[in-house]
Amino acid sequence: MGRGRQKAKQTKVARALKYYSPETNYHALEQELKESQTDVVTEDRWGSAADSAYDNDADWDDRRY
Repeated sequence: MGRGRQKAKQTKVARALKYYSPETNYHALEQELKESQTDVVTEDRWGSAADSAYDNDADWDDRRY
């Protein structure tokens, strides 16, 4: 007998969540997106380490193939 009540309650909660649409603050969303675009760091973590290992061209000139 308890299963019917439990299922009904779950159905009620699921419907409430499905059709719930809160007010969207587009101004706040726009501000948040603008802030996140300026905070993006474009840093190549591996490029600088790999490039520094081969900065010395003399190492390449000494090799004979």
